Amino acid sequence: MATTVTSTKTAEKRKTRSGGGSKFPGPNGKGPKGNGNGGGKRDPRRGLSPEAYRVTMWVVIAAIVMMFAALSSAYIILSFDQERRLVTMPPMFFLSTGIIILSSFTIETAKRSLKRENEARYRSWTIATLVLGLFFLAAQVMGWRELAAQGVYFRSHPHSTFFYFFTGVHGVHLLGGITGLSYLAIRGRRGGRAGKLMPQETSAGLMSLYWHTMDALWIWLFLLLLILK
Repeated sequence: MATTVTSTKTAEKRKTRSGGGSKFPGPNGKGPKGNGNGGGKRDPRRGLSPEAYRVTMWVVIAAIVMMFAALSSAYIILSFDQERRLVTMPPMFFLSTGIIILSSFTIETAKRSLKRENEARYRSWTIATLVLGLFFLAAQVMGWRELAAQGVYFRSHPHSTFFYFFTGVHGVHLLGGITGLSYLAIRGRRGGRAGKLMPQETSAGLMSLYWHTMDALWIWLFLLLLILK
């Protein structure tokens, strides 16, 4: 009988020393000193998911396309006005069209270089796209000067006004793309915390999508102005 009591007390002491029994989990979900993720709470510093960024970009693009569709409809209606003045397409607009088409190839090459983990080549092609975007804007401004040389001004007939308005609004949106390209070029050199907010491949893919959209919009506007001049 004495042996049984002694064994029971010894077992209880061992259980106490080994930390037996239930314990409340720590504040982070993995025991008193665990390293969990805070009981399932999301770290706000990680930013949105890539899918959320893509959905946001598509919403922005849809809004831009709808705006240009409405403006195009107004321009088409004004084109049937017999009192409008015929406008000769400025030669610089042909040059700017070639430049922006070329820029679509450079930004696509940059994106593919990043997928192949060639970051040096990715930065080079990104900067090349940025430079082509600046050349495009410069060509548009020179095209405005050619319009003025024809006697076509912003306050002329509303039909002629659209030559300035279309190129100006598109240029503002393209300037937003140039700002994004500048961010990608700087981020490629600095790295750091930005990668935690948005992966580099995600940001490059979104920028490529936006730039291709600006390219397609300009081709549409150019053909519209060329045919219904």
